Amino acid sequence: MWLPQVPPPPIGCGRILFFGDSVGRSGREAMMTAVQAWRVPLQVDWVIANGENVAGGFGITRTIFQTMRESGIDVVTTGNHVWDQREALQVVKETDRLLRPLNALPGAPGVGLVYLPEPAPGLIVINLMGRVHMPPGEDPFRSGRAAIEEARTRTPLVFVDFHAEATGEKIAFARHVDGLATAVVGTHTHVQTADERVLPQGTGFLSDAGMCGPYDSCIGMDVAGVLRKTLTGLPERFVVAQGVAQVNGVILDVDRALGCSVALHRFQGLVETEADPA
Repeated sequence: MWLPQVPPPPIGCGRILFFGDSVGRSGREAMMTAVQAWRVPLQVDWVIANGENVAGGFGITRTIFQTMRESGIDVVTTGNHVWDQREALQVVKETDRLLRPLNALPGAPGVGLVYLPEPAPGLIVINLMGRVHMPPGEDPFRSGRAAIEEARTRTPLVFVDFHAEATGEKIAFARHVDGLATAVVGTHTHVQTADERVLPQGTGFLSDAGMCGPYDSCIGMDVAGVLRKTLTGLPERFVVAQGVAQVNGVILDVDRALGCSVALHRFQGLVETEADPA
């Protein structure tokens, strides 16, 4: 298993390992393999992964969530596919380690943020969803900023998974909370961007962390099926592609005292697994 070539975290910094959307079994198996191989040598304090596509590309199940947690993942975030598997409606009531978007409409079960007390001073993870080409939800800019401000009364470290289609919306939100959030990392498109940076007031930002899933695919799905629908306009059931998986994400070094990001290390690579596509 290859290891991202990153320096040790600076003195006084914690380290967050974040994985982009995991698609299907090959994607989640590759991601979990990476978690187990990387957490100790990379001196990772917290592992966060977006898991809204882990169940055959659509949603998450109780069994898969439990397997992800057992592999060493501290928090699983989601997005617009969170309810694709009906059992998720119950799972989010049973644990605060599976997040649904904080700005989901009133009445949605579960929570959109969680506080991880260890190691000190602890980390709060917030899950938000954008509004452009996405299901209805409350304003992520107002609700997100309010949640971050409240979170900062408990710990200086606040990480946001901003699940959104539009790059401009992700950038605008990061600017809106620059100096408040420790980091804002985008998910949803399954295509990793190369714009990682620390914003002027200290918030780390990456438009999209990318995907953990089949490399020879169309954002995780079988290419032939996607092309049939595109060329004919007829209904087509998308299935997860087969083959070697890629892992995409970012490693963040964050100042425990100041609550700002110090460095972002984006990673991408291939992982051989024996998993079937489901």
